[in-house]
This record gives sequence, C-alpha cells and structure tokens, in this order.
Amino acid sequence: MAGNLVRFDPFAELRALTRDLFDGGGLRTMPGRMPTTDVYTEDDKALIVEAHLPNFDEQDVSVDVDRGALVIQAQRHEKEEDKKKKYVVRESTTSFYRSILLPEQADEKEITATFDHGVLKVTVPLAESAAPRKIAIGGSAAPA
Repeated sequence: MAGNLVRFDPFAELRALTRDLFDGGGLRTMPGRMPTTDVYTEDDKALIVEAHLPNFDEQDVSVDVDRGALVIQAQRHEKEEDKKKKYVVRESTTSFYRSILLPEQADEKEITATFDHGVLKVTVPLAESAAPRKIAIGGSAAPA
C-alpha cells in the first residue's frame, strides 16, 4: 500500500500552464516571433513609437490614448471557405497589443500616426519643460 503514495505538488499545474502559455505559443501573435516595438525620443521634442506589424493592413490597426497611456492594437481575422461544400476550410486570428505610458509633458491632442509598409509610426509631441531655476536663500533673521 505504501508504494501507491504520491507526493502532492500544489504548483505542478501552474508550472505546466506557464510552460504551455509561454513555450507553446499562447502569447505569440505571429509564427516564430513577436512584433517589435521601438520607443525613442527625437531631439527631446517628440516621443516616437514604431511598431513593426508585418502582415497587418492599416484598417487592422488602432491607436488610442487612454488615461495617459498610448494603446496600440492590431487584429486580423482570416477565413478561407470552400464555397462548393459550404464549410470553413481554414480560419485564424492574429492580434497585437501594446500599451506605453506617456510622459507628463506629452501633448496628447497633437499625436499623429502613419502606417507605411507594415510599420506604424506614432509621433507624440513633447511640451518644452520649464528649465530649473535657482532660488536664492536669504539670511536668517537675528533673534530680537
């Protein structure tokens, strides 16, 4: 009877789920690799976000500003049917989501976006920040 005892591992299913999700492609949006996103500043006057979205068309992509974050989403749905037999032969959905917290000096009303050859480029103008100013320290008053 002692040979039938099995040690219980409460985290075994969690490890299996994590392995399936990350290694099995659960978070992949395209076969083999995730789309890249480059975020950089241009002369401290604009924040540039470039999302490389091959296989997406402009109508598949949306750009929003939500509570101080730039939200980029892309979704493509493909469906191939055999019209003679009236059933779906192949159906797939590919999606991408990226949220980027905007800096305080971002001018949200002037954000622009372009989509050219699978590259989404979002330009976020930055307001000029006030230069630091020196505060003079006055002498302490003598006790009376």
